[in-house]
Amino acid sequence: MRKSLLALLLLAAGGLAQAAVELKDGHPDRYTVVKGDTLWDISGKFLREPWKWPEIWHANPQIQNPHLIYPGDTLSLVYVDGQPRLMLNRGESRGTIKLSPKVRSTPMAEAIPTIPLEKINSFLLSNRIVDTPEQFEGQPYIVAGNAERVVSGAGDRIYARGIFEEGQPVYGIFRQGRIYTDPDTKEFLGINADDIGTGEVVAEEGDIATMSLLRTTQEVRLGDRLFPTEERAVNSTFMPSAPSSDIQGLILDVPRGVTQIGQFDVVTINKGKRDGLAEGNVLAVYKTGETVRDRVTGESVKIPDERSGLLMVFRTYEKLSYGLVLAASRQLAVMDKVRNP
Repeated sequence: MRKSLLALLLLAAGGLAQAAVELKDGHPDRYTVVKGDTLWDISGKFLREPWKWPEIWHANPQIQNPHLIYPGDTLSLVYVDGQPRLMLNRGESRGTIKLSPKVRSTPMAEAIPTIPLEKINSFLLSNRIVDTPEQFEGQPYIVAGNAERVVSGAGDRIYARGIFEEGQPVYGIFRQGRIYTDPDTKEFLGINADDIGTGEVVAEEGDIATMSLLRTTQEVRLGDRLFPTEERAVNSTFMPSAPSSDIQGLILDVPRGVTQIGQFDVVTINKGKRDGLAEGNVLAVYKTGETVRDRVTGESVKIPDERSGLLMVFRTYEKLSYGLVLAASRQLAVMDKVRNP
């Protein structure tokens, strides 16, 4: 990802980034950043296709932390060699810097994020996809509760059995959720692991660990599985871009359990790393056209698919990915199609 960002900056600095970008009708010439803005929203004020924003940022390598912008900073639309560019003037006498869409998912001072991170924090920190049934079944599991309880809650002691990693005291507790298969090929794609809570190992004897429940989202039951916490979630970085390969996928699920999908909902799609998807890739969502009866000829006719939204992939697994819906012109639904924007 760092190499791809560097390549974009070098192209912009050399005046070689000539890919066509369309400015949005009615775009401002200047915009002052306010608290609550995201880089995606700001880019959408200037561009018809916000994911093409790296192509118009004006490079200035002399500035430290050029990928951060703050409330009070002002963006100005200028033209360099006939091409539109955005200059960022620092508020509070910070000087003029180059703006890049790379941003950490952990807060850094008051810098604004790429997307509204509060919408995906729970998925970054806890939710996950398990690639194979064997991976799920091979994890340690809850074998007993304190005083022979079959359900437990935060603050309780529980007992787990299995192989525990050395130096790994904290585990996420998960329950097997929906099993995903590809609607077309019927291939097994993965298992949604429902987040139940977090426990800490306080003692071990043989293959039995005594644990303290630190938090729970629902009652912990016998048989729930333990997975080591994923450190990569805390340091995720997003750089919105079009996929590097052709993507023809489907929305399989909405982890929150709703059927109608709108802006800032999280969805699961049936494409992942093996298909060339990367975190930050933007996909267009198409509402699947209905099949209707032609009353004149009596034939069944399929209405064309309609482009109805955009989503950004923020977490990838081998065969599946999580995406955040950034825009929706109408309600979306499970089995809507996702394609290159």
